[in-house]
Amino acid sequence: MDKKSKLLTIGQFAALHGINKKTLMWYDEIGLFKPASVNPENGYRYYNYLQSPILETILMLRELDVSINEIQRFMKNRSAENLKLLLDEKIARLDLQILHLQAVRKTLCNYHQNMETLLTMDLSEISIVEKEKRLLVTVDIDKNTSFEKEVELITAQTTLYQVGHLHDVSYGSMISVASLRKGSFDDYSRLFIEIPLLTPKSGLHVQPAGKYLRAFYKGDLDKLPQRYQTILHYADSHGLELSGFSYEKGINETVVDRIEDYIIQIEIPVSG
Repeated sequence: MDKKSKLLTIGQFAALHGINKKTLMWYDEIGLFKPASVNPENGYRYYNYLQSPILETILMLRELDVSINEIQRFMKNRSAENLKLLLDEKIARLDLQILHLQAVRKTLCNYHQNMETLLTMDLSEISIVEKEKRLLVTVDIDKNTSFEKEVELITAQTTLYQVGHLHDVSYGSMISVASLRKGSFDDYSRLFIEIPLLTPKSGLHVQPAGKYLRAFYKGDLDKLPQRYQTILHYADSHGLELSGFSYEKGINETVVDRIEDYIIQIEIPVSG
């Protein structure tokens, strides 16, 4: 007998496809996938080899979260064109899910890096680190920008870039090196948002790759200018030329309650 026409019991056919035989019974009951034959005496269901590709198609679509109703409609009008259209839609949705998971992974890695830094850091240390290029969404602010306005600006950008929650991004503030050199330590000009997996396009701020001076500050903001004075002295005494902006971001807001325990990471591009 041709193996392709040989009948398999429901248990054998289910085992062949790695599913429970109750699934096959349910598919039969709803008219989605019927056995090749049914024994009229005992009601036992039997399947043949030629039905395997059809069942695997159904299982693949279920794995893609295609609804039973959608699969039933496809099975009634089964064709290469209809399957292609259905798969086009599901592949596009899967690609979005993959991008989301990649973004979530990058966010988790950022949090992990922050926690690792907290466990190994020396608050008094000033160091030089290498950084990769980053793309940042920025909004312009000045000394007169209220906190409420800053929240409004950040909210508008996170909505524009379809950020679900603020914990999905890194954010902070920027002050130019020129302002620091003039002693204008409150002259912040931008807020930044780092959104995972941003694609290059006009309007984004490029934080350049290269060497950065990195320092930390703990506490409320009143004494932050003193920390910057120490940083500027360090740069001058080591022959380092600071350029562009200082990028500030909090690294422990998820694990502290008091502002005096808040730690800011400061990074400034250097050369020389």
